[in-house]
Amino acid sequence: MKILFLILFISFTLVSCDLFTTREGEMPDQGRLNFQTAVQPGLVIENLKNALKDKNISNYMACFVDTLFANKNFMFISSSEAALIYPIFLQGWGLSEEKSYITNVFNTLPLDLPVTLTLSDTIVSYLSGDSLIYSASYFLNVPFASAELFPTNYSGNLEFSMLRDDRAIWVIYLWKDNKSQALPSWSDLKGSFY
Repeated sequence: MKILFLILFISFTLVSCDLFTTREGEMPDQGRLNFQTAVQPGLVIENLKNALKDKNISNYMACFVDTLFANKNFMFISSSEAALIYPIFLQGWGLSEEKSYITNVFNTLPLDLPVTLTLSDTIVSYLSGDSLIYSASYFLNVPFASAELFPTNYSGNLEFSMLRDDRAIWVIYLWKDNKSQALPSWSDLKGSFY
């Protein structure tokens, strides 16, 4: 009986899928792909665009203020039109709402199609050496598979209040959105997917 068990064990070992060979190491977490430490304000905007394009929640959220490193809370102020439709905007919109909405959007999108943010008419107004207001017109393309259920294009004007936190990294702490055309605004996208 012992001999039979030994023969079966040896046979199993030899036939098994290279049980004693080494395997390739796993790739490290790719969470920071296309992400640069925002030591300049413009890098926050590039990180935001890349996070949308890559559909990377971690990189997206890293563009916003962290209360561990700055004495500010993140706040989003929606367009007045969206505030009438989506009551969540009247209750206050912070980081948890931001993360919830972007997670829902990314989970709805096809994997192979990027979200595209185009900014124009950019104005940067420095308030001090450590804070500024960045304003621009935006066009956002969100490639939903079911375009009849959700609009794919959004436009408006945004205003980011930014600061340099205790790590000397630029972050967004206040985001104001305004509707500008017949297209829905970014606020409409956020309200729909919260």
